[in-house]
Amino acid sequence: MKIIATFRRRFWEIVPGALTWLTFILAVVFSIWLPIWAIYFIIIFDFLWLMKVIYLIINQLTAWSRFRREVKINWLVKIKALTEKNWQDYYHLIFLPTYKEPYEVISKTFASLLDTNYDPKKFILVLAGEERDQANFSAIAETISKQYRDKFLKLLITVHPNDLPGEVPGKGSNINYAGHLAQKLIDELKIPYDNVIVSSFDVDTHPHFQYFAYLTYKYLTHPKPTRVSYQPIALYHNNIWESDPLTRVVANSTTFWLFTDLARSDRLFTFSSHSMSFRALVDVGFWEKDIISEDSRIFLQCLFRYDGDYQVEPLYIPVSMNTVSTGNFWQAMKDQYKQMQRWAWGVEHISYMAKHFKNHPKMPFTIKFKHFFNQLEGMWSWATAPILITIMGRLPLMLAGKSIQATAIAQNAPLILEKIMTYSLLGLILNAFLSTYLMPERPKTKNWLKIPLTFLEWILFPLTMVFFGSIPATDAQTRLMLGGKYRLGFWVTAKK
Repeated sequence: MKIIATFRRRFWEIVPGALTWLTFILAVVFSIWLPIWAIYFIIIFDFLWLMKVIYLIINQLTAWSRFRREVKINWLVKIKALTEKNWQDYYHLIFLPTYKEPYEVISKTFASLLDTNYDPKKFILVLAGEERDQANFSAIAETISKQYRDKFLKLLITVHPNDLPGEVPGKGSNINYAGHLAQKLIDELKIPYDNVIVSSFDVDTHPHFQYFAYLTYKYLTHPKPTRVSYQPIALYHNNIWESDPLTRVVANSTTFWLFTDLARSDRLFTFSSHSMSFRALVDVGFWEKDIISEDSRIFLQCLFRYDGDYQVEPLYIPVSMNTVSTGNFWQAMKDQYKQMQRWAWGVEHISYMAKHFKNHPKMPFTIKFKHFFNQLEGMWSWATAPILITIMGRLPLMLAGKSIQATAIAQNAPLILEKIMTYSLLGLILNAFLSTYLMPERPKTKNWLKIPLTFLEWILFPLTMVFFGSIPATDAQTRLMLGGKYRLGFWVTAKK
């Protein structure tokens, strides 16, 4: 049985990478030996991509409209007006895992929590360090404790031991360990689990000043609050004015991709910083400690624990994090690639879903199929679409013989592709306008010309789509396909 289970796991680990490489190989083979077929395929593929862009624009505008409306509401007033539940009976447990981040980054996050319009005495903070960073973390934790301990209800400082059995070093194993210690604290405080709302934040996460009031309102008014994760808008604005143009475009692209998913909550996974109930977290045994993509895996853990009766509720209010920024352009490019590669490692969820679906016969087939297909198709598109559109789309026209090039379809193909790509630019222009509108106030040290330049930077999008989209996604899928020593380990994005 163990051999069969291993075979099934390896089969589904191989499938995503195999599909991606098969797509690339067939694109080249057809371009050489069946160029007419390849030309038709590229035209159809680009047309379908245009339809997808239009669909994404509609969802993006829907999410944007909700965002503009929700941030104007005073959510603290609304939760105080609730009569069925008393908001003061509920507490926020906030995890802040750290590894080698400097004091300045951590201190600014603590300060941002105090800047919210919510009572900090309802906050229980967990600053989770690593034994691997003991000397650095101990000094920072001592300073943070002196500065902030009395500001919140509780400040729990944990140190995750190194080399515990069955663990992969990283955020997941760190907050798994911290989570069990936090549970003991919650038990000592005698707070009901259903009255604790958990936020798993990156250590550089600065929530919107209304985030916790808005989150509490959503939690108190949801019919099944413990069967829901809550996903905010992810902005990367903390250091946006100091980052490089390429990393800014990558960061803003991530934000607007999430915008489109917020409007399609039926396919939404948790991503990066998010919130959920402590009850659900305890029920699933906390975050898994042997994976890289713990932020999205926790949703699947809950989905299986409750046989499909679990969903992600979009929060149309932002949290802000750092872009990749090191002070050195080439190091920033290297780190940006690694960050995207790590995010693309979420492809490991496909084998996880295939394994657990058969153990949950009560889960509706439609839910199983929806999440499995969305994940598999999403990973395939992430890896293949940018290269097929920008590079391989011209390959059959370049390799075709003179007789093929003389045909009507070959003659008209460049014009057709050009028109499709021109219409697809609508999405790019929209993102450029919205991202410029969302930019935080320009520091006085930055020239005003920086504002129009941030708009024009979006012409770099095709470049970032390939080098920080398709290639790292293909890299991650290939590593998972090969397995063994090629598997990805956890890498922490450097923060300045």
